[in-house]
Amino acid sequence: MVEIKSDGELEAMREAGRVVAHALAAVREAAGVGVSLRELDEVARGVLAEAGADSPFLGYRPSFAPVPFPGVICTSVNDAVVHGVPTGYRLRDGDLVSVDCGARLDGWTGDAAVSFTVGTARPADTALIAATRQALDAGIAAALAGNRMGDISHAIGTVAARARCGMPADFGGHGIGRAMHEDPHVPNRGRPGRGFPLRHGLVLAIEPMLMAGGRDAYRTADDGWTLRTADGSRAAHIEHTVAVTADGPRILTLP
Repeated sequence: MVEIKSDGELEAMREAGRVVAHALAAVREAAGVGVSLRELDEVARGVLAEAGADSPFLGYRPSFAPVPFPGVICTSVNDAVVHGVPTGYRLRDGDLVSVDCGARLDGWTGDAAVSFTVGTARPADTALIAATRQALDAGIAAALAGNRMGDISHAIGTVAARARCGMPADFGGHGIGRAMHEDPHVPNRGRPGRGFPLRHGLVLAIEPMLMAGGRDAYRTADDGWTLRTADGSRAAHIEHTVAVTADGPRILTLP
């Protein structure tokens, strides 16, 4: 069932989104050569605790997962697309890092992700991150009352195709509110003018995941969580929680 939020509920979600933004900013600032993924997770835990929020990621166990998720952030490095587990791996110069974070505050949830490079950036990685950002921006711009889900999906897919990037076909965005994952599903490819109608109060986590090799194939790592590109190419993942409003899309996961 799709839940439409009231204006007051959108304000409550904005506060949860603000916590997510602060956590991602703190993690990005702390990331550097030699810093472990587990240390980045501790940074995010501190931000959530200080805000009085908890994590919808920690302990989450969907049907495909062999164990509950052990962190408050997903840390996906280089060929990891999404769902990377924060381990003792220490970042190296040139690593491409995607960090996904959620926060639950006063019963409402925010979810966002960023991608960045550590140290010296490869030009190809810079281009991949830029294309992923453009895909997200295009999807957000299409999140207009009166449009349909396919308009968001088509906008994202068009940018990815233009950049000659692949995207994991089985994964995309989702509705969000009291729970981290709600209806409707937000595909990253679609036909314009088709799908679920967008209306004021609908809140979506929009999240393109681009893979530089151009293929859509991925594999699940031995940890049962991390998704990696099948061809070993690098990936980027950027996400915002976005409300559809009568005045246009409103990003709820900004600082």
